[in-house]
Amino acid sequence: MQPRHEALLITLLSQPTAPFREVHVIKMVTEVLDQHAIPYFIDPIGNIVVGAASTADYQKLLRARSDEPLRVFIAHMDHPGFHGVRWVAPNVLRIRWHGGSPTKLLRDSHVWLSTEDGWAGEGMLRKVVLHPKGYAIGTAEVHVKAEQIAQRRPGAKSLFGGFKFRKPVWKSGSKLYTQAADDLIGVFCIVATALEVFAKRGRKQRPPFIGLLTRAEEVGLAGAVGHFELGWLQTARRPLVCVSLEASRTLPGAVVGKGPIVRLGDRRTPFQADYLQVLSELAEQVLPQQHQRRIMDGGSCEGSAAMAYGLPTIALAAPLGNYHNQGLEGGPDCRGPLGPAPEFVHMDDVEGQRKLCVALMRGKLPWRDPWRKVKARLKNNYKDYLKHF
Repeated sequence: MQPRHEALLITLLSQPTAPFREVHVIKMVTEVLDQHAIPYFIDPIGNIVVGAASTADYQKLLRARSDEPLRVFIAHMDHPGFHGVRWVAPNVLRIRWHGGSPTKLLRDSHVWLSTEDGWAGEGMLRKVVLHPKGYAIGTAEVHVKAEQIAQRRPGAKSLFGGFKFRKPVWKSGSKLYTQAADDLIGVFCIVATALEVFAKRGRKQRPPFIGLLTRAEEVGLAGAVGHFELGWLQTARRPLVCVSLEASRTLPGAVVGKGPIVRLGDRRTPFQADYLQVLSELAEQVLPQQHQRRIMDGGSCEGSAAMAYGLPTIALAAPLGNYHNQGLEGGPDCRGPLGPAPEFVHMDDVEGQRKLCVALMRGKLPWRDPWRKVKARLKNNYKDYLKHF
């Protein structure tokens, strides 16, 4: 990975974020886009639409007469975390959790706190009550270090946070450990792809690229659904292909360090077979023996939402250790099985996913006849065996 890409990735992974509290990621991303004069706007839901300067510009791109599909890359800016509810004592904050989480070894686990203005302290979890379905924290109390709020205590509802480890992000060999890889890895890939695509915009035609950076994915794909509900994508006159990008839980046949995953489907649905064939052949060319293929059914992703709205969808995923900060694979700073743990990814997997995103922007990919090579092989095999009929 080039130093400039690694710096961008580390900066992104260092941002505090939670569902509906993506302000620091939004600020950092928009500063990068402004610096490189890449067009973007904020949709009515608060998602960032990269690659168009306004709603009108977006619709113009959607309605352009072209055989080239508009690539709509989708990733979310949030990660499971909590919102402050009320102060129940001078240094005790009642909180409500949003999204998945560890379910064991929670008492006295460390958390960070932030406001829209930045870091606001740290504390420890107490009085944890799991969600009625048992898959995550429901409510808890955070005992904040008293000296951190001695002079000024922020309003309870202005605070949000998540699990704290030795650092927001650190590197160990080829692995990155972080408080939130899911899905800032996908955000990185979209921003890095935009930087490369728009650096080449001296050509006459604008690139068939849109990046949709969404909010509140962890509470039911809410940001993506809100964007699809606007109906803009449904007005397209040109072909579309949505590309869902994720950091997804490791599963048998999809492990950290063996390359990015051509995601054939998620827990809800398989993805669009014709366009997946294009992606699979491209992965064989760009990352031979360095990528994986699997239905990643450990959870649902925004690809499901796109499919539900009738949008042809393919997907990529970076294999993720300790999904949703659960101690599934262990490692440094893990409190124990199913206890709090930093998420981790392999640098080569992230770089491979970025390379595949860039490769998907190539012109004249076989979107209209993705099975041509397969049919040719099958036909030749058929001819070889004709004498046996």
